[in-house]
Amino acid sequence: MLTDHHCHILPKIDDGSDSVETSLRMIRTMREQGVERIVATPHFYAHREHGVKAYLEKRQHAYDKLVQEDPENADIILGAEVAVEHGISKLPDIEKLCITGTKYILLEFQYTSFGKWMLEEVNDIAFEYGLVPILAHIHRYLEYYTKSELEEVLKTEAVFQFNNEAFESFKEKRFVKSVIKSGYPYIFGSDAHNMGSRKPNWDMLQKKAKPEILRNVEDIFG
Repeated sequence: MLTDHHCHILPKIDDGSDSVETSLRMIRTMREQGVERIVATPHFYAHREHGVKAYLEKRQHAYDKLVQEDPENADIILGAEVAVEHGISKLPDIEKLCITGTKYILLEFQYTSFGKWMLEEVNDIAFEYGLVPILAHIHRYLEYYTKSELEEVLKTEAVFQFNNEAFESFKEKRFVKSVIKSGYPYIFGSDAHNMGSRKPNWDMLQKKAKPEILRNVEDIFG
C-alpha cells in the first residue's frame, strides 16, 4: 500500500495547509498519484505548545473540520512531527504523539550542527516508553553533519524517513540509495505543505525510483 508517512495536510495547524480547501486539493492530488494511505504529521514544538493535551485537541479540531467537509477523509491517520529539543524525552504524554495505532513516533532533528544530546534524547524516548523512533528526512542533514556524524545517526535503532524530494538531488539521492542498500529500515513521505512550492510529489518519485525501492519500505502498520 503506497503510504505518505509524513505530510502537513491538516488545515491551519502549522506551516502546512492554510485552509480546508487547500487540504482537500492536496489530498485529491495524492490520491490521483496513487497514494492509498495518508499519515498527517503536523509539527510539534514543545517550547511553543501548551502541553501534549492542548496539541492533540488542536490537531483533532483540524481533522474534524476536514472530515466534516469531506467524510471520505476519515481514513486519514494522525501523527506528529516532533522536534527533538533538550529534555523532549521527559515530556509528559509524549507517547501520545505516536502515529495512531502504532508505537512509531516521527522525530525531527534541528537544522544545526550535530550534537550527541540529540541521539541521547531519541534513545531515551525509545527506551523509556518502548517506542520506535522514525527519524525524519535524514538526507536533509548532509550539509550540517559530517560523514562520521551521519554514521552515528544511522546506528540508531530507528526507521529512517526520506522525503520524495531527495530523488531530485544527485547528492541526496546517492545518500538515500546507499542507506537503502545497507539494509536500514526506511519509509517515504512527501512532506507536502501546500499546492505550490511544496506540493504532493509522488508522481515524481514513482518516475525516478525503482519499483522495488517503493515495495520494500518498512511496514509500520503490520
